[in-house]
Amino acid sequence: MSDHYYSSKPTVAHRRKTWEVVLRGQSYRFISDAGVFAKEGVDFGSRTLIEAMEIASDAKVLDVGCGYGPIGLTAARLATQGHVTMIDVNSRAVELARENAAANRISNVTILESDLYAALEEGRYDIVLTNPPIRAGKSTVHAIFEGAHERLKPGGALWIVIQKKQGAPSAKEKLESLFASVEEVAKDKGYRIFKAIKQ
Repeated sequence: MSDHYYSSKPTVAHRRKTWEVVLRGQSYRFISDAGVFAKEGVDFGSRTLIEAMEIASDAKVLDVGCGYGPIGLTAARLATQGHVTMIDVNSRAVELARENAAANRISNVTILESDLYAALEEGRYDIVLTNPPIRAGKSTVHAIFEGAHERLKPGGALWIVIQKKQGAPSAKEKLESLFASVEEVAKDKGYRIFKAIKQ
């Protein structure tokens, strides 16, 4: 099987890359590698989600499919009194996310290798963030939505970025079947940001 960014153990040769980026007015230095999502820099979808997401300073946040960490680490800097749990099935991505947390001196995070939600202990979150792995298939994406709904506190929100041409309408339909309120809060270059609130 060829390597995908949602493979658990990528075998593709390492090609590490470091760059600096400003997100929400703060500077970050990220290391990425072959075999993980958006290895060349922060992708447009993640950037759009980062700019739109609302994170309270004391929020308990879950980042599903964290990759090398841009969304979750930005959330951790916004949740100054809170905590962010970051999960990804890809072992290489998880190692990079840990490295990037340390490099950016971000300590209010827990970063776990997890097939969907398998590694999580019981717990409820104020916010779940995801740039879901569309190429992993609709059943995986829907499982992310369902698991987010289960783990959110009442009144909590799932923030998701999805491209219109990669299934935004059907994703919205699925979200509406689970959540009390689904709002499109931003759109840019074919990307949609949805905020789904649990009753």
